Amino acid sequence: MTRKINDSLVLRWGALLLIALMMFFCYMFVDVLSPLASMLETARGWTPDTYGTVVGSEHFLNVFVLFLIFAGIILDKMGVRFTGLLSAGLMIVGAAIKLYGVSDGFSAGGFGYEFFSSFWTSFPASAKVTCIGFAIFGCGAEMAGVTVTRAIAKWFDGKEMALAMGTQVAIARLGVFAVFTLSPRVAAIAPESVVRPIAVVGLLLCIGFLTYLVFTFMDRKLDRQLDANGEGAAEEFRVSDLKKLFSNPTFMIVALLCVIYYSAIFPFQKFAVPMLQSTLGMTAQSASDLFRWFPIGAMVFTPMLGAFLDFRGKGATMLILGAILMGVCHLIFALVPLTPVIAYTAIILLGISFSLVPAALWPSVPKLVEQRYLGSGYSVIFWIQNIGLWGFPIIIGSALRAANPGVSEQIQAGADAVYNYTVPMLIFASLGVVAFLLGLWLKVLDRKKGFGLELPNVKK
Repeated sequence: MTRKINDSLVLRWGALLLIALMMFFCYMFVDVLSPLASMLETARGWTPDTYGTVVGSEHFLNVFVLFLIFAGIILDKMGVRFTGLLSAGLMIVGAAIKLYGVSDGFSAGGFGYEFFSSFWTSFPASAKVTCIGFAIFGCGAEMAGVTVTRAIAKWFDGKEMALAMGTQVAIARLGVFAVFTLSPRVAAIAPESVVRPIAVVGLLLCIGFLTYLVFTFMDRKLDRQLDANGEGAAEEFRVSDLKKLFSNPTFMIVALLCVIYYSAIFPFQKFAVPMLQSTLGMTAQSASDLFRWFPIGAMVFTPMLGAFLDFRGKGATMLILGAILMGVCHLIFALVPLTPVIAYTAIILLGISFSLVPAALWPSVPKLVEQRYLGSGYSVIFWIQNIGLWGFPIIIGSALRAANPGVSEQIQAGADAVYNYTVPMLIFASLGVVAFLLGLWLKVLDRKKGFGLELPNVKK
């Protein structure tokens, strides 16, 4: 039997680094505007509900045009090479449109400004174009997430899969740390501009395309070796396999747990900096510097927990513990008078939580789904997750404005006013309770039906 390229420790981890770099730059672009919410309110007239709609638009096409479902079918039919390059290309196109929407040239009457100003006049034209670009970017970003996860499952099958997935997540989280460090500093360079960070990170997306292109040559060689060993002739995916996913109760519980948990994480990232600014009286840069340690906690612990899961198991238990810590963190932000020390403590708890859940969640899916439609399985989970990631920023932005009547108008008029974030944080905390109950349910089902969610991944 031919020794495969992924049997080499160096080569399989080298392949992981190449695909993880694409996700590193992707995560940077996802949150490039998160530290700039207050600047967008004064420079572009974006109120909290406008901002919430813009950040939620990343997931609009994935949810309502079912793009992620099609992405899963494309992935299972065309493989990780074609799908990964397609996703990287979509991210670059969407980033370019988003850059134009936020640009000074567009707001000064550039191409399309008159048209986008002619309807829905309460919603800024710059926000409309930004939504379009972010929605296209989101198609590529979520397709990339599914593809990378599927690629790791392929390259690390029977090996240290959870550690590999955890490492990829850690590298992506480092992108969040990088952009929370970089974005406010680049924007503050005189003259102050919200455009400059988008342009810089957009260029980095192009580098991510190139690193994934290099990976495709390695993956092509692996496929040839799998065929030579008779391991590449598995039964092909059929569209009817989607029915098996939606009729699998355990799989659907994992999908619901995913949407509930991530809806309390990623939308919170979008509002965390302005929340800290309002609550602690910080500048955008100081608040970004404080919150950037959240992904570092996740980055440090996720690979360690992935290794633990590979060799010791306890995946369902880790999901439950992660949900508890997430709920506690948001309750601290909602009910405890904040100081910088308390804020740091809550962010550390959230980082640990964000290590436990992804480390356990994604490697558990191959235990519930057949290999031939594993890509579609991940896509369905990502699609359901995107429903929450689209809806909750809108809910949080609307709740924030409703709980603070007149504050947005005062800020735009130049008054020294701040928002009270108690109601939004209580909404986030309630999701932690629901995630905890779903985790308990999943553990009970695993005990009854023996899916092996509590068992190690490494095969002895």
